[in-house]
Amino acid sequence: MDINTCYETTHFYHTIAYYSHLVPTAIGLFLSIYALIRTKFSRLAVVFFAFTFGFSLWLIGDLIVWTQSDYNVVYYFWSWLDFINVIFFILGAYFFGLLARGQVSAWEKGIMVLLTIPAFAITVTGNSVLDFYQPVCEATNNGWLTHYKLFAEASSAALMLVSFVLAWKGSDLRKRVQVSVIGLAILLFYSVFAGTEYIASMTGVYETNLYGLFILPLFLIIMTFAITDLRLFQFRFVGTQVLAYILIVMVGSQLLYVQDATDQTLSLVTLAMTLFIGLMLIENAKREAEARVQIEELAATLRKTNNQLDQANSHLKELDQMKDEFLSIASHQLRAPITAVRGYAANLSDGTYGVVPDYFKEPIETIMEATRMMATSIEDYLNISRIEQGRMKYEKSEFDLAHLVETVVQELGPIASKKDLALSATPSEDVMVRADIGKIKQVIVNIVDNAIKYTEKGGIKVAVEKDTEHVRIVVSDTGVGIPADEIAILFDKFTRARGANKVNTTGTGLGLYVAKQLVAGHNGKVWAESDGAGKGSRFIIELPRIV
Repeated sequence: MDINTCYETTHFYHTIAYYSHLVPTAIGLFLSIYALIRTKFSRLAVVFFAFTFGFSLWLIGDLIVWTQSDYNVVYYFWSWLDFINVIFFILGAYFFGLLARGQVSAWEKGIMVLLTIPAFAITVTGNSVLDFYQPVCEATNNGWLTHYKLFAEASSAALMLVSFVLAWKGSDLRKRVQVSVIGLAILLFYSVFAGTEYIASMTGVYETNLYGLFILPLFLIIMTFAITDLRLFQFRFVGTQVLAYILIVMVGSQLLYVQDATDQTLSLVTLAMTLFIGLMLIENAKREAEARVQIEELAATLRKTNNQLDQANSHLKELDQMKDEFLSIASHQLRAPITAVRGYAANLSDGTYGVVPDYFKEPIETIMEATRMMATSIEDYLNISRIEQGRMKYEKSEFDLAHLVETVVQELGPIASKKDLALSATPSEDVMVRADIGKIKQVIVNIVDNAIKYTEKGGIKVAVEKDTEHVRIVVSDTGVGIPADEIAILFDKFTRARGANKVNTTGTGLGLYVAKQLVAGHNGKVWAESDGAGKGSRFIIELPRIV
């Protein structure tokens, strides 16, 4: 035998070596290169490539050790394996840290660099392999380096756990699933690799490592599935197909040259598992690709629809603005002549222009009532215009609310008397509030006037109540009442209760809406209560009280 030549390993171990090394090398390199291209060399993809490239270097070096018979070649590659082992373990922890948290702290980077120094120093000084038994190509590894390598591997796993715990806090469900699946795949990968390596180094039965590497492709397939399914590197359907086909071809190609029955069985079992996982991966990617196309089409449709809606909305806003401006101008223009008509009618009724015949008095009163109602409607439209344009102003001052209520009751008393209704105010002590007296009077007039309109017999009572923080005006009537299902919408714009037209045909459905907005402008609220249709109503105005 040539002095530089070792005995060759058996055909069985040659087959196992090729199978266990080439498949993970192909998977890892394809996966990492594709990730680099897809993400345009993002930092995460670069670190992932470094991790898989380091592992591939170790696999190629270990394959050469198992398949070469030249002593010098075997010795050279053997001496570097432990150092490369430490490097790709640390790179794996670095990759997981970036994946889980988006960054790796300076102290973690420092630990990673320090972990490589002892292994590097021992390797470059030629002390990684202490002895080599040439006839069977077996080496005596540096025992300290073997234990240190185990320590570096455990430290890498610990750094991964730190990243996992820090990433778990504050992450959403999808991120937690991604971190958990890929972290588990890497830890299983580490455990099998480090465990079989350590057993092989301690026992000298290096074939143990081959069986450990035999199942590593399965963990790489799990990691591949996680990366593609969770879209870590934006994998597309085509890339997933290519990767799955490479897996199937690489595993299936073993059947072309294996002769031993054990080898054939081993290859068939693994091919079956690879086919199942590969087809599942392709089907999942296909569904995802179809769903993505549908989502993109739907998104395009939604964008088009949104553009149309935006245009329509913009047009509606313009029309609404024009409507508000028209109402404001029209109301201002109408208010002056209505005021004039009402004034002249009042002068006629008072006899300012001479004695009015009795048969003229009723028409004049009708004119005065009609102009009063029209003036109220115009004021409502003006208030709505101011409120919706944000131009409503409040001139607040302190006044006695009880006195204001009595004034309103006196002013509206004649209107109630014409319908033979009793309108009264419950006596109350002074109740001071800070508000716009004109706006609050308008609200009280509106609600009491409504009570008169919608009460055919009986009467209306107006009471002022107070507690430590609020003062309430309660307007109770014996009128048509309000169905329970209509109370909630009674203060909406242009809304009237069912049956209201039977009693009063002149209502616009704006008075209560305006009242609600004016009271809200005083940090108060207004609401209605009723025991049902035909059972009367209670309207409550609540305002902050001055203590």
